[in-house]
Amino acid sequence: MKGNKELIQRWIDKADRDLSTAKLIYLHLPDYYEMIAFHCQQSVEKYLKALLLFYDIEFERSHNLIYLLDLLSQKKQMDVEKYDKAILLNGFSIQIRYPDQTIVLTKEEIEASIQIADYFRDFVIVIIE
Repeated sequence: MKGNKELIQRWIDKADRDLSTAKLIYLHLPDYYEMIAFHCQQSVEKYLKALLLFYDIEFERSHNLIYLLDLLSQKKQMDVEKYDKAILLNGFSIQIRYPDQTIVLTKEEIEASIQIADYFRDFVIVIIE
């Protein structure tokens, strides 16, 4: 494995916790859409950062999934599907954190967010393992 194995695993563990949190909130507090979306975005961000470490690509602090995919494209081709999925989650990192910004999401959008986070988890884990 390239990069720092222990640090990569810590990023994966944090990402897994975010994804698990999103799923638990969905099961027990399904009306908390903004928190589910936030944790889905956070999980994808951390999975991508783990992969950047795996490839020894330096990155700046950023919540922008497109930026992270662009960096990854230096080592691995990133298809349009990954960008499309990332775009759907990208706005959930900052906008929904504050009470003066509201995003109205549907149940379908939340379920899609969870599926996208699962998709990126599978993508990253296959490469790292």
